Amino acid sequence: MLTFFFIRDHKHNYRFFSSEPAKAIELKRSKAKEAWELAKKKLMLLPQKTLRQEQAFYRSLKIKDPSIRILYSGITGEHKINHGFHFFLHRQRTRRIIYLIGETLLLPLTALTMPVPGPNVTFYALALLMITHWQSFIGVRAILKKDHNFIESALVAEWEAAVKSRAEAAFPDILARIEKEFGLKGLRKVLWK
Repeated sequence: MLTFFFIRDHKHNYRFFSSEPAKAIELKRSKAKEAWELAKKKLMLLPQKTLRQEQAFYRSLKIKDPSIRILYSGITGEHKINHGFHFFLHRQRTRRIIYLIGETLLLPLTALTMPVPGPNVTFYALALLMITHWQSFIGVRAILKKDHNFIESALVAEWEAAVKSRAEAAFPDILARIEKEFGLKGLRKVLWK
């Protein structure tokens, strides 16, 4: 079962991600295969915080169950975290709309790179960003329609307590235990540095 996490990072901002690792976007092959591959490599250079969140939103579309399982610290009450999660989702949905509008306005400007020999990697990279933002936008809409089953986790609570007390020396150990318990990889890049 796919598990989602709604956890504060070291800067006290909420992060939303799934238990599956980040992976390159899957698209059908085209004539400009090399340009798509190069653009996909550039997309994977996005910060893990951003990339894993975008993909978590998209992965929520694959869930047929009317409710989704979200692990959280339990430090705040379930009503408060539910309200905060809805506010977080609405803010993310608004951001995706703004990103899509901005990328749509930038798309014609990629024609300026056409005189450069070779494939128009700028266009492909912008197109992949648009696809990613569109997929996460519809994913956020799908999550908003589902029931949210918040599950408390002692390890997540320990992490948020360490973040609140600014005990950076404990961060690596706690993150390693969270990764081990939930089968996650690269959590340090998502929640810390």
